[in-house]
Amino acid sequence: MTTKLFSPYTVKDVTLKNRIVMSPMCMYSCEKEDGVITDFHMVHYTTRAIGQVGLIMVEASAVVPQGRISAQDLGIWNDEQRDGLTKLVTQLKENGAKTAIQLAHAGRKATVEGDIYAPSAIAFDDKSKKPVEMTTEQIHETISAFKESARRSKEAGFDIIELHAAHGYLVHQFLSPLSNKRSDEYGGSAENRYRFLKEIIEAVKTEWDGPLFVRVSASDYTEGGLTVDDHVVFAKWMKEQGVDLIDVSSGALVHAPINVYPGYQVPFADKIKQQANIDTGAVGLITAGRQAEEILQSERADLIFVARELLRDPYFPRTAAKELNETISAPVQYERGW
Repeated sequence: MTTKLFSPYTVKDVTLKNRIVMSPMCMYSCEKEDGVITDFHMVHYTTRAIGQVGLIMVEASAVVPQGRISAQDLGIWNDEQRDGLTKLVTQLKENGAKTAIQLAHAGRKATVEGDIYAPSAIAFDDKSKKPVEMTTEQIHETISAFKESARRSKEAGFDIIELHAAHGYLVHQFLSPLSNKRSDEYGGSAENRYRFLKEIIEAVKTEWDGPLFVRVSASDYTEGGLTVDDHVVFAKWMKEQGVDLIDVSSGALVHAPINVYPGYQVPFADKIKQQANIDTGAVGLITAGRQAEEILQSERADLIFVARELLRDPYFPRTAAKELNETISAPVQYERGW
């Protein structure tokens, strides 16, 4: 029997050779604080492509300098950054992987110098800088920055774009009533809190007609915060806008106790998939082939996003294939070892 984990997955005109996705993970490795990829990034990502990961998603790449989590983050707000990413994309494709980039803005969780921005002037915690509440004009400028970053992503040759609306960063800050206390058209009702993401999707789609994913945090784990039921509604709206897949994570908007165990976020991906009738990606302590296969065979998600296990084992697809008695092709240079 062919396993589902190693079956192809097609979205629009992009076909992944398997359903293993390298989840975006910040590497904080830009040496000159210029947002440009380094030799480290070339080695780091290409190793996982050689390891037969179906889709390599490059880490959160900031759409503006103040949108970086740290000064060592990747960026995609200028053409020099785009040109570096073009080289990376070429190398990943030469090694058989499809490519994606996560477009991001950290909002109040940015730790760069100068003012930082958020929907409301509420700091992340006692140790964090208080953000400046964004004006309507600044909101529109940020939406435009996402649009320009989508254009550069297309020029760099990426197959897929993911918008980062999770982990307490700017889009998530707009979505959640815990961090969005605005009284204008971008705050208050669910529709208003969704408006920022809605307008980003609309703007991005004027430059991008390829597959579009959105990463969400399906629970704030805090009373008065977002729940998975809220995200079912948001996912229905995103589907209407042409989003192809919801990458389902959770938490990180505020400090909150989270009961972490293998696959702890999979029920969120399952509920959004079933109730919003949209494809989902599952992520969160997924570390073994059988575990990934069960999620897919149970139709609880469509893709498996692997994060830290790919830091430990760049050849996780080979490891998972052996566990599942599946045969996958090796890079020709490695055949005698595989």
